[in-house]
Amino acid sequence: MIYDSKNDRVFQHNPQRNVTDFPTASTFKILNSLIALETGVISDEIAVLTWDGIQRELPEWNRDLNLREAFKLSAVWFYQVLARRVGYDRMKHWVIQAGYGNQEIGRKDEIDQFWLNGKLRITAQQQIQFLHRLYKNDLPFSERTLSIVKDIMIAEKTPGYTIRSKTGWFGFGNDSLPNIGWYVGYLEKGDNVYFFATNIDIRNKKDSAARIELTRRCFKALAVL
Repeated sequence: MIYDSKNDRVFQHNPQRNVTDFPTASTFKILNSLIALETGVISDEIAVLTWDGIQRELPEWNRDLNLREAFKLSAVWFYQVLARRVGYDRMKHWVIQAGYGNQEIGRKDEIDQFWLNGKLRITAQQQIQFLHRLYKNDLPFSERTLSIVKDIMIAEKTPGYTIRSKTGWFGFGNDSLPNIGWYVGYLEKGDNVYFFATNIDIRNKKDSAARIELTRRCFKALAVL
């Protein structure tokens, strides 16, 4: 689903899927970052959390990281620490304030799992609505917080355009779960902004690359890229 904001046009494939909610997976790191900064549990994008020494599935996660690096690497442990520090009551408050997805964060003992275990769900349409509000500074966070998160979201910056984005993969490493892939964000080009949310079934590891590839092909078809 792509929303051309200047011309108020929506381009989409499989409209029914775009209004079906799916686990947010790591796309929640956008909101998790906003909440962590706003509540002061992390001071800025260069503040470092110390790695606990536990070896995890991706080697690049196994070191001290700052917020910018953790977002780029989608480091699960880092964001679990942030969520625990935010705490259940504050997390629930901010997820509801932001009107994010189904606003379900599960039980108190799931504070560092709810976006990983499928409790928190969102549709592609809701992803775009959330991103549109982020772009317009229409979320209940300070300008400083919004500015830092927009900055760490930059995935590609060229003289012609800027892409801010986040991937997500529900069921990563677990074949007993339906594996769902996300790629969400927005592309700024000239005086226009294109918001996008791509949601696919991941049937094998090679499919993960299709999240970004499909999105770029759509933008090429629209002559945006």
